Amino acid sequence: MPLKLLLTGGCGFIGSAVVRHLLRATDHIIINVDKMTYAASEEALEEARTHRRHTLVRADISDLQAMRQIFATHRPDAVMHLAAESHVDRSIDGPADFIRSNIVGTFSLLEAARDYWSGRDAAGRASFRFHHVSTDEVFGALRPGDAPFTETTAYDPRSPYSASKAASDHLVRAWHHTYGLPTLVSNTVNNYGPWQFPEKLIPVVTINALEGKELPVYGDGSNMRDWLFVEDHAEALALVLEHGEPGATYAIGGRQPRTNLQVVRAICAELDRRLPDPAGPRERLIRFVTDRPGHDFRYEIDPSRAEAALGWRAPHDFTAGLARTIDWYLANRAWWEGLRAAHYSGQRLGTTTKKDAA
Repeated sequence: MPLKLLLTGGCGFIGSAVVRHLLRATDHIIINVDKMTYAASEEALEEARTHRRHTLVRADISDLQAMRQIFATHRPDAVMHLAAESHVDRSIDGPADFIRSNIVGTFSLLEAARDYWSGRDAAGRASFRFHHVSTDEVFGALRPGDAPFTETTAYDPRSPYSASKAASDHLVRAWHHTYGLPTLVSNTVNNYGPWQFPEKLIPVVTINALEGKELPVYGDGSNMRDWLFVEDHAEALALVLEHGEPGATYAIGGRQPRTNLQVVRAICAELDRRLPDPAGPRERLIRFVTDRPGHDFRYEIDPSRAEAALGWRAPHDFTAGLARTIDWYLANRAWWEGLRAAHYSGQRLGTTTKKDAA
């Protein structure tokens, strides 16, 4: 049955992938609420920019009155909440934006949704869903040999970013248990793929390697992450929204753990195959740099419960997903070159290891 979906952050990396997936795979109507910060891109919407089932509303989720007005105007059947500040290094340098967007913003959206949901008839209240999209970083860090995170892992956030996302997760669950709002939470791993803002690990390394620049890697490169192709994640999120049980949590992973150094070397190898560098293999560009404060060693999710509940498993392995991603960056130079010129003024892009979920 087609839904009218209020989706926040739909011009971000993961959000735009969800918009594209829903328009291609369903008959849902999408009300895309996005503040259009530095990491948002209307271009990433692709055909959604002019699609009759997509409406872009520029608004700040922290503005409670604006959120109430959007609910009153568009009267959605469900919410998928992806809007968030997500770059860990930025959260260390300036945590205030993360508190405002991730905590206050989620609170405002929950309150607007609760007011709207309370005014619906019995059938409308029963069918309504509020799906909050979160990260595995709320669970803290794994040591070598530890079992991967699951839906029942205790929270132990380590950075301003992960702490703000943990707080938002707790708010969503509290609004379910206190007020009965039909909420769902999903936690995911590092996403990668087309349209990722060029400050994250895979686009940073790809772009720097293309241009013969140094490839900075934190510490000794042994920090490990589980990787999920963004289009696979978008498919899973749609299934959570449509088939998830209110009050439940879904841990969505790709079953593709890699160390940061393995990721960097894989990018170098893929580029060497496509565009050999006369100066030699691109691994020569790797430079190990001082680790960042509080750098968690390992994240990995056991997605078994979500896979069983949703009848879903990530279609792409890391090799196939990375190949598609690199091909996309090679074919879309104008997009990332424009962003780099606008946001970095010609300075070398830094390196990180984090998602956008969000």
